[in-house]
Amino acid sequence: MNPFKNLSIAFFYFFFILFIAFAHAARFDITNNCNFTIWAAAAPIAGGRQINEGGIWSLEVSPGSSAVGRIWARTGCNFDGSGNGSCQTGDCGGLLQCKAYGAPPNTLAEFRLNQFQNLDFFDISLVDGFNVPMEFSPTSNGCTREIRCTADINGQCIAELKTSTGYCNNACTTFRTNEYCCNSGSCGPTSYSKFFKNLCPDAYSYPKDDATSTFTCNAGTNYKVVFCP
Repeated sequence: MNPFKNLSIAFFYFFFILFIAFAHAARFDITNNCNFTIWAAAAPIAGGRQINEGGIWSLEVSPGSSAVGRIWARTGCNFDGSGNGSCQTGDCGGLLQCKAYGAPPNTLAEFRLNQFQNLDFFDISLVDGFNVPMEFSPTSNGCTREIRCTADINGQCIAELKTSTGYCNNACTTFRTNEYCCNSGSCGPTSYSKFFKNLCPDAYSYPKDDATSTFTCNAGTNYKVVFCP
């Protein structure tokens, strides 16, 4: 028995599996075009980072996870040297390096990579409300479907959805009833979801808003998320 041969085979399979895992990995370039600092967050994939005006944070994301990946901007943050603190919007348990999704209101870039028929599924969601304008678009692989939500939703927010800090919650966060949260049974658009849909037609306005709000590219596509495009 040759132990070196077995070791070589083990290394071969290890690197083969590693190659398969990253064969359709995607690069996400996250850019802050806002005229203020944001603290970008990415869960459950990469944590978080402060991005000053004009800054970029690039991530490599492996495909195939059953969890929905989310990228969002946190605003009004204050963290200490240990990465503990808080944010006005998008806070994830007081941590700079997010380990969970953020607290509403926050505009979301959502995605699942290399899923059914080797497709990526991606969307902008306002189901958790709105804090900053966003673009979420492919940048490679011949996929050209740009989606944006750039309306002044904070400025036009319905009074009962507006937060004390000037951002805009979704009706589910505000009222917490099945009519708006779609926790069970069927639910449809409401006057509140139509407010968001009219301003950002490509974005999710309530949880069952799939037909006009989910987009696809072939697996292996790279993407950009731009805050304040």
